[in-house]
Amino acid sequence: MLSFDLETLISDPARLTSRITDALDAHASGMALYDAAAGDLAATSAVLLLLGRGGEDVERPGDICLILNQRSARVRQAGDLCYPGGSVSPRFDFMAARLLGLPFGPLGRWPHWKNWRRERLPESRWLALYLTTALREAFEEMRLNPLRVRFLGPLPQHRLVLFRRLIYPLAAWVLNPQRYRPNWEVARIVRIPLRQLLDPQHYICYRLTMALPPPAADPVRDVPAFRFRSPAGHDILWGATFRITMAFLKLVFGFAPPELKSLPREDGHLGERYLTGGRAMSPRAD
Repeated sequence: MLSFDLETLISDPARLTSRITDALDAHASGMALYDAAAGDLAATSAVLLLLGRGGEDVERPGDICLILNQRSARVRQAGDLCYPGGSVSPRFDFMAARLLGLPFGPLGRWPHWKNWRRERLPESRWLALYLTTALREAFEEMRLNPLRVRFLGPLPQHRLVLFRRLIYPLAAWVLNPQRYRPNWEVARIVRIPLRQLLDPQHYICYRLTMALPPPAADPVRDVPAFRFRSPAGHDILWGATFRITMAFLKLVFGFAPPELKSLPREDGHLGERYLTGGRAMSPRAD
């Protein structure tokens, strides 16, 4: 059960978004937004950690939720939960990024934007680029309206070793309930209530058996994960999306899941098509 203070916070969108905005900006003060060592925008992605109100698809309609996509069987990592986003398109995104800082744009409405433009000009340009990328991809994947999104701040970068990609996550709040229309890359929209993410009893040790080609990791691997049961079914949040989520919960709420060895176990399998496309993931309860 959540504490009274935490319950009050996650039930008040104004207080919650203010806390998130301040926490992420404070952390970003010493954070680089471009990895000069990588130096390859073709291998750089940006994603939106989306927050908004849940509907009938959650146990308590109206709860504040993370909004994720489940990857369709037509793409790599089929069946995984992920945040909307994708690769930087330099030709388009650099030009469109100039619009985000206008008064009506997501960055123009962000309370820290003027300070970034004044004191962190190079980083502000990268921030605008990544937010443009994430919003463009979210529109393509689920028809998220970029003008109905409130930017909350950047999160720590994450590196995907297997796919040789660098991910820049950005937190955002969906201002009003929206009717999403997933494209062919997305099987369905998944909402996970914050109250469940902040409850240690929903975390598991996910034992994965992987039929992946070299140089993939060991064929059997235990990883931390979050198990979510909703009226729509049973989902496992793990991998890079899990790590981004845990970084967010740590920065904003000081929350960390229990140690891996103390968690109940659930088994899953990654098939040979996991890296190339086709549904190749099958969780099964232990």
